[in-house]
Amino acid sequence: MEQALVEKVRNGSDHAFRVLIEKYKHHVFRTVFSILRNQKDAEDASQEVFVKIYTSLPQYEDQGLKTWITRIAVNHAIDSKRKTARRNEEMADNPAALPKADIQLEDYESVEAKFEEKQLRLLVRRRLGEMPENYRRVIQDYYIEEKSYQQMAEEQQVGVKTIETKLYRARLWMKKHWKEEEFR
Repeated sequence: MEQALVEKVRNGSDHAFRVLIEKYKHHVFRTVFSILRNQKDAEDASQEVFVKIYTSLPQYEDQGLKTWITRIAVNHAIDSKRKTARRNEEMADNPAALPKADIQLEDYESVEAKFEEKQLRLLVRRRLGEMPENYRRVIQDYYIEEKSYQQMAEEQQVGVKTIETKLYRARLWMKKHWKEEEFR
């Protein structure tokens, strides 16, 4: 039954693809939702999963349709979650990445907030010497010199992913070795 349905979809039957969607839409949604934990994101991702299924169907090798669909759904949901987390981290780390409103954010920043940020930068500069060399450079470049991931990757002749990993590990090192109250 499933193999016949797959063959009809491969041969261009829109009706067969709609039948396949109807048969698996709840399963795909539940799978994606279990990873993303957000209904709207899961709905969007489920639609994207069916697009991937449709485009990947020529490579399907009759290894169990539901298992194959589940694998696509899980992988897509994990990728979506990573993208969202990366985007949120970049926005948190780089206020310039936030969408600009008509009224500038700087207009609302208090003198106190600017002072605290300056104090934090000074503290990080002072403590930078305590860090291992491989973390020191990435923290210096990103937080002190405010370079982008891309700039840092080009200067160090590595990929952007490598910079992301170095920053992540450097932050873990700081959390482990520096007292949080020093940074308040």
